[in-house]
Amino acid sequence: SFSQPCTTCGGRGSIITDPCETCRGTGAVRRNREVKVRVPPGVSDGQRIRLRGRGGAGRNGGPHGDLYVTVHVAPHPLFGREDNNLTIVVPITFAEAALGAAIKVPTLDGDPVTIKIPAGTRSGRTFRVRGRGIESGGRTGDLLVTVEVAVPTKLSPEERRAVEALAAAAKESPRAHLGV
Repeated sequence: SFSQPCTTCGGRGSIITDPCETCRGTGAVRRNREVKVRVPPGVSDGQRIRLRGRGGAGRNGGPHGDLYVTVHVAPHPLFGREDNNLTIVVPITFAEAALGAAIKVPTLDGDPVTIKIPAGTRSGRTFRVRGRGIESGGRTGDLLVTVEVAVPTKLSPEERRAVEALAAAAKESPRAHLGV
């Protein structure tokens, strides 16, 4: 033999002969309500925040359940994110890449930082600025700055002559290792 709750009353011990229109005898009503949620700093996209006791009513007079809020973080126009690190792509000129330069880079808190670009920097190189990322769980990430050499689409006559002079003065081919 086995025991199971009564199929008529559901184990409550009483039968509602005239249920109300709102709850249909369940004793609980579904309704929308506004809940204020404190979102901790450094929360990531898709992370769930648990609010204890803010969910639906419990069965048979039991305690309220938990409410889970899924966070969706909107993308930033300048910065990307990898864990607690912020990423940004900064364009530099050919002269800055070839000769080296000090450039200013924006940060999330608004105070720009200056990073030194060494002479001969290739497009796609990433520089790390420690401690300028996202703070989460007592740890702060870094700002990862990737530089890309911006190639001009239109050259003035002076610029064209300067580039042609550079090409004429170049002694080695970047494709020499290909053997063609």
